[in-house]
Amino acid sequence: MTDPALFGHQFGADSWEGWRALLVGFYGLPLTDAEAEHWHALTGRESAPQSAHDELWMAIGRRGGKSQCAALLAVYEAAFRDHADRLSPGEVATVAVLAADRKQARAVFRYVSGLMRSNPMLERMIVREDKEAIELSNRAVIEITTASFRATRGYTFAAVIADEIAFWRSDESANPDAEIINAVRPGLATLQGPLIALSSPYAKRGELWNAYSRHFGEGGPILVAQASSRTMNPELPERVVQQAYDRDAASARAEYGGQFRDDVAAFLPREVVDQALRASPLELPWSRKARYHGFVDPAGGGQDEYAMAIGHREGERLVVDVLRARKGEPAAITAEYAEAFKAYGVRHVHSDRYAGEWPVTEFERHGVTVEQGAKPKSDLYRDALAAFNSGRVEIPPDDKLQAQLVSLERRTARGGRDSIDHPPGGHDDRANAVAGLVAMNSRDSHSRMVALTTW
Repeated sequence: MTDPALFGHQFGADSWEGWRALLVGFYGLPLTDAEAEHWHALTGRESAPQSAHDELWMAIGRRGGKSQCAALLAVYEAAFRDHADRLSPGEVATVAVLAADRKQARAVFRYVSGLMRSNPMLERMIVREDKEAIELSNRAVIEITTASFRATRGYTFAAVIADEIAFWRSDESANPDAEIINAVRPGLATLQGPLIALSSPYAKRGELWNAYSRHFGEGGPILVAQASSRTMNPELPERVVQQAYDRDAASARAEYGGQFRDDVAAFLPREVVDQALRASPLELPWSRKARYHGFVDPAGGGQDEYAMAIGHREGERLVVDVLRARKGEPAAITAEYAEAFKAYGVRHVHSDRYAGEWPVTEFERHGVTVEQGAKPKSDLYRDALAAFNSGRVEIPPDDKLQAQLVSLERRTARGGRDSIDHPPGGHDDRANAVAGLVAMNSRDSHSRMVALTTW
């Protein structure tokens, strides 16, 4: 980081002192007095490191230099370490940088490529480079990809770098960060490579929070660091940070202060959702003994799904018989869902006013009447909570539904009012359909209705 023949021009300035001290300590190198001061402040540890660490978890504010350091660590682990004597014929040592999404992955890859190309010695090591990987002559590969527990299996890892891990989202998994980390750890065993996770902090849940709550300030092979944006990047203008605090102090404390948020909490515990899941089937057939109700959450295209749910009551319990969700042409999906409702004897529907008049018109064309209401989805979630918590709901074994319900967040505004919604970058179309069905029928078990709302 300080050698002018390597990356001194990039990381040698005084503004990188905090990062240099942290990485020196992580790799078990001797600390200078100045570095020791940074080390104690960043890690909460009272003693200097005696050896290298196995894992490094960093909760660092935005614009603190995280992505550049992720690239630096990827280059160091791939180009400056020799794993050839522990690799089988044809095997390569992979340094994987896992990013929250493709856009972020491309940003990190540009940093990696820039570091490799900026130095003639390192550039000569490049055998092949494409949009996602750089293959080196020492049988190492730097691979940049989006976070996926399926895509990370089968590798021999020289290192795994999890970028912005607090913001990993998946429609197929309620806990993608935990599943991915569990999937990569076996791949690190052969070469005993480090696991490095760095992110701006968010809610007090997930793998970053778990590591922080268990290991910050403690000794051992798992190192945790926490710092504000300006601690790690003093060149970040103070006015940028202050303006963020003026707009939303709670958000700014996380994004720039490096603090986990107190105003964001899980809405439904995983065990409550798991308890509500039936083993099978995905859809229950119509029964003449049941009186059916429904809920539909239309979407006008884009990334959101058009979702619907049909259910019936069994005493105090509400059984969700059918859940469907898909993307496509809204009019065609409306026709399909109208036929499904009618197949279960549902012909009267309710809707809020978010969708305007088009759902009213479209459903009417197919013999289903829509009566618009005004209940926002946050209130519907809140109304459904008691039924879920008391075990009076049965939902189908739909992975995306399970993930969306578990991911729902309760946020407390400045005035103290709570709102419930999906996390940043997430979706809740299926969760909204089910929660609306539960809420509407918990409030009036004798009413025969379909409630229709939109995001």
